This record gives sequence, structure tokens and C-alpha cells, in this order.
Amino acid sequence: MREAKNTEIKLVVFDLDDTLLDSRQGISARTSAAIRQVAQKGIAIMLATGRMYASTVKFAQYLELAVPLITYNGAMVKAFPSGELLFHQPIDPEAAAQVLALCREQRWHIQTYIDDVLYVREINRYASLYARITDTEPVAVGDRLYALQAAPTKMLVIAEPDTVQQIKAYLAARLGNRLYIAESKPNFLEITHPSVHKGAALRWMAEQLKIDRHHIMAFGNGGNDIEMLRYAGWGIAVGNSPAEVKKAARLVTDSHDEDGVAKILEKVNLHFD
Repeated sequence: MREAKNTEIKLVVFDLDDTLLDSRQGISARTSAAIRQVAQKGIAIMLATGRMYASTVKFAQYLELAVPLITYNGAMVKAFPSGELLFHQPIDPEAAAQVLALCREQRWHIQTYIDDVLYVREINRYASLYARITDTEPVAVGDRLYALQAAPTKMLVIAEPDTVQQIKAYLAARLGNRLYIAESKPNFLEITHPSVHKGAALRWMAEQLKIDRHHIMAFGNGGNDIEMLRYAGWGIAVGNSPAEVKKAARLVTDSHDEDGVAKILEKVNLHFD
């Protein structure tokens, strides 16, 4: 990478799962040290994740962040550490009800997020998988899951990878213009309001912070990171990303288990051309 003197990085943004976090759901010592070194230069550090706010806070605390957290793929932005709500765009209740009805009819596992609480029908293998990965406590409510009490911030379908693609096509054909639908993992299908994605949330935050997109570096790995990688002046995909994510990035680094994030932060002085 060639050094330049005219594009200073002022904000670095990280997706969590499979990007900043390794396969053990932790931040490696090398990556942590590299991030802290960047922060010491006065560069802002931000998290942008599909996770709920409650399961993102511990990483923000560990990294001693002082900027808002982009959660639910951008559907909710909260100040940290105060927790003040800065932005919230839930799914239209009618569209959400249709998704729930389709999932009930097809017997697909779906979970909803309302007021930063995760609701599931039952604690099955998919709910247990999600709970283990995100250190979240799902609330099982039986068939009440399908009777919305409030508009959900996000919905998540979990299935086998081949089935996820079928579900995505099925929902897109029926509700495509009323939802944002993207994979965060091969077996996770994220559903939010159609105006919501990480790229839009990052653009909104950049405007609040008065930082031009060309001064932003963003790291990601999933389909739900594509808009963010395209928006940032330097969108970087980790090596474990699928082909379409790598194609959207300006640069590809090593995988999340090979300290790909740290290797970028260590090799450059954060001035780019």
C-alpha cells in the first residue's frame, strides 16, 4: 500500500462477528493492541454490528470507546456509555407480521428483537447457537412470538446455509421492497427496515461527527457489511469473507483468525493513497 499525505484516517469502524472477533468470539491480544495504538493517535474507533446493543456493550467497554454504537445493522444507534438513544428505525409492523406468518407457515426459526430484548418461540438448537455466539439470553414466548406487541428493531432467521438462500429469495419475492434482507453468516438472515443498513448508519454518524467518508476505514466480512464497505473511503474485507464481500471492498486482508485487522493497522501509518 502506497503512503500518501492527503487522506488521513479519522475514524475506523469494525464489524464484530467474524471480523474483529475470532472464532472463539474474542478480540486477540495483537488486535487489541493495534486498536489501542490507533486510538492513541486520536483516531475515533467505532463498532457497527448486527448484534443488539446489550451484547455489544462489553466490547465497547473492553476497548474503552467513547463514540456511539451502531447496532442491529444500523437500525439502532445509541450513545456509549450513556445508552442514550440517538436513532431507531424499526420494521413496519405490517411487514413484520407478514414475515412472522410466513415463517410460522414454513416452520422456519425466526427471532425478534423488541426494546433490546431477544424473543424466540422456543429454546431450540438455533436459539441455543445464537445465544452461545452472542452471549445473549433469549426469552422463549411460545406462539406469542407471532403476535407482535410492538414493532421489532430487527428479525433474524436461522437455518442451514442452503435453506437460508431459499428463504431469502422467498421473502424478497413477497416483501423485497419493504425489507432489508442480508446474510451476516451463512446460516443467519438479517431482516430490518428497508432504509436500514450499516452503510446508511455510518453515513449518518459521519455527518454527526463531521467526518468525510474518505477519512473513514471500515472492516467487515458479511453480506450485511457490503454497504458499509462501499461507503467508507477504505472498505476492508477480512480473508474469511465470501466473494461478493471481497468484491465490494477496496482491500482484502487476512482472516479474523489470522489477525487480519491488526495486520492492516500495524502496516500503515493511516495515511493512504
